[in-house]
Amino acid sequence: MRVLGVDPGLTRCGVGVVDEGLGRRWKLIDVSVARTPSGSDLAHRLLSVASHVEAAMDLHRPDAVAIERVFSQQNVLTVIGVAQATGVVALAAARRGIPVAWHTPSEVKAAVTGSGVADKAQVTFMITKLLRLTAAPKPADAADALALAMCHLMRSPLIGRLAAVQQTGKIAAAEAKAAGAPPSRWELAEREARKQAPIALARRRAALQAETKKAGLR
Repeated sequence: MRVLGVDPGLTRCGVGVVDEGLGRRWKLIDVSVARTPSGSDLAHRLLSVASHVEAAMDLHRPDAVAIERVFSQQNVLTVIGVAQATGVVALAAARRGIPVAWHTPSEVKAAVTGSGVADKAQVTFMITKLLRLTAAPKPADAADALALAMCHLMRSPLIGRLAAVQQTGKIAAAEAKAAGAPPSRWELAEREARKQAPIALARRRAALQAETKKAGLR
């Protein structure tokens, strides 16, 4: 599976492409940063971001695009710029029929380091280690884009399993209900389906936390 991660922004927009091979081995395909001058016309800045991202999509043909979902920031102008760049990226992916996934910063940190409150140094360290890079990706926007791609590669199988478990639970509950079983039987089936899905994710986070601590990062 190939994922293109995007850390959206107007001044700097990070774009990273990562492949996942057999045995959950990840490989860096490409990483870049689109830059636009802050004083330039907004329409032309968005065009520059769009052109950069579209070129990466057309060249690398990803199976999915992962974009950071930002809920709030203190600087309103920054939020507006990020939202505008995000829209441009999502539109480019939709036009090409590429699925778009949204991940919050805490989800990315948890997937990559095992902790949803990890700092940028921890995220960059783990990205460098997981992708077996000789040097840390720079600037931070590049590392963040790769982290988004890695996050989606790590979470997508778990999301798929969650859906499968939930579907199995729903089927079991429906069959029990149709067979005339008491409510407690099919309600328990539904609860079990909801409870089992997060276990794999928790185990993955624990393993990453252990690896981070072993490397001397807290």
